[in-house]
Amino acid sequence: MELRFQAGGPESWSADAVIVFLSEDEKLEKAYPELLDAAPWMSIAPGMRDFHGKKGEMGLLYGPPAHPLSRAVVVGLGKLDALTYAETLEEIRKGAGAAAVRCRELGVDTLALPVSGLARFNADVERTIEEIVCAAMLGLWRNKAFKSKEPEDADPRWLALLFCDANVPDFPRLAARRGETHAEAVILARNLANTPANSLTPEDMAEEARKLARRHDMNCEVLEREDIVSLGMGAFAAVAAGSVNDPRLIILEHAPAGHADEAPLIVVGKGITFDSGGISIKPDDNMGEMKDDMTGAGAVLGAMRAIARLGLKCNVIGVLACAENMPDGKAQRPGDIVRAANGKTIEVVSTDAEGRMVLADAVWYACQMGAKKVVDIATLTGAVIIALGNETSGIVANDDELVEQIKLAGRMAGENYWQLPSLPECKEAIKSDVADLLNSAGRAGGCITGGLFIGEFVDKDIPWAHLDIGGTSTATKTDGFKVKGGTAFGTMTLIKLAGML
Repeated sequence: MELRFQAGGPESWSADAVIVFLSEDEKLEKAYPELLDAAPWMSIAPGMRDFHGKKGEMGLLYGPPAHPLSRAVVVGLGKLDALTYAETLEEIRKGAGAAAVRCRELGVDTLALPVSGLARFNADVERTIEEIVCAAMLGLWRNKAFKSKEPEDADPRWLALLFCDANVPDFPRLAARRGETHAEAVILARNLANTPANSLTPEDMAEEARKLARRHDMNCEVLEREDIVSLGMGAFAAVAAGSVNDPRLIILEHAPAGHADEAPLIVVGKGITFDSGGISIKPDDNMGEMKDDMTGAGAVLGAMRAIARLGLKCNVIGVLACAENMPDGKAQRPGDIVRAANGKTIEVVSTDAEGRMVLADAVWYACQMGAKKVVDIATLTGAVIIALGNETSGIVANDDELVEQIKLAGRMAGENYWQLPSLPECKEAIKSDVADLLNSAGRAGGCITGGLFIGEFVDKDIPWAHLDIGGTSTATKTDGFKVKGGTAFGTMTLIKLAGML
């Protein structure tokens, strides 16, 4: 769906359907007076009698077919005075995504959004425009790459922002383009997360990174199996030992002029392109979902795309630790002891605790690059679902200030996080009798011990945070802008975090 801008006031506006947002019992004529100048039929449309603005409610208004604005999709937001600023934006996101999908179902070809009615939600109209554009595009995303036929219901061709001024001001135009860039980043990450493992290997991830680097003037380096072994990354190499698809450690750097010498923010993504569990093989039920065990790396790749497209004035490096975890005669075994790049030895309790193994060497590598801060993101545990459910991701960290920055970035992105305690008892649980560390401490506090294991490979003077997106990376049903399948959760948080530097 393309973006367009229509200036000149009501007499210049035209689209097949217009999207409007109303809170509970709010009057259309008060919220959108300019829109009623353009389409006075809306004030007497019978559908408005049945619409009350309740949260999640959606109404359809029909006017004269020949009118330049012949239909309206009215989205309910509930009682806005009872919502925080972040909650208001979340309802607007959900409504924009759902409205775009409804228009597609109706066969609507072109959409419009009157900008003048957005000021009443909060003082930041620019931010609201950005969120609506992003959410509408994300709501329309479909997992159709492997369908033999295109869906019969086509997406709307364009979304126009409607302005009363004779010319389109710069700030809403830029805000809309930012929303578009954010959506494209999330869509890239969603596409990767939903690609089956036979079409997405570690080398395929590397090629995606190379393409991004060429298009967006970033530096890209790819380390292959021999490089990983020569660097002493025994934990990373052990995970990949059982697969015919060799591992890749991918480094993508955004260093704009004047910022190349700054200590970078380094974001590290778990990129297990398929996780069978290895010798500790998973049950066959739903094992196919493990194609998305590279969601962390996909989120990093999507975020790096947006960071480059937005031209953020900061040094950010994305590190993607990509491998395939398979059982084979060469695969690591439970009971093996391997040595990571920082010299620590690891007793392999479970080969299905592989994400923390590749991240151990990857975060060490990030520290060697002189990181200012390190954030790793991974579908690390199922335990985080037990702890926090499917709407909130867990944080384990060594720096509370960094945690607060991530939580703020998450609130700005509409993504929820909760800090988990780094208890001394949990650190004791990952100690081994025969090596330095255990790669799994069992069920108790599993999301905490998994994160603390990764933290053992981070330099103590570098702020670090681990984001466990094991519960938020997949949606089992469509809800507004969140579509069933891989969600690319964390992509937007990383973009917002970089923007805060």
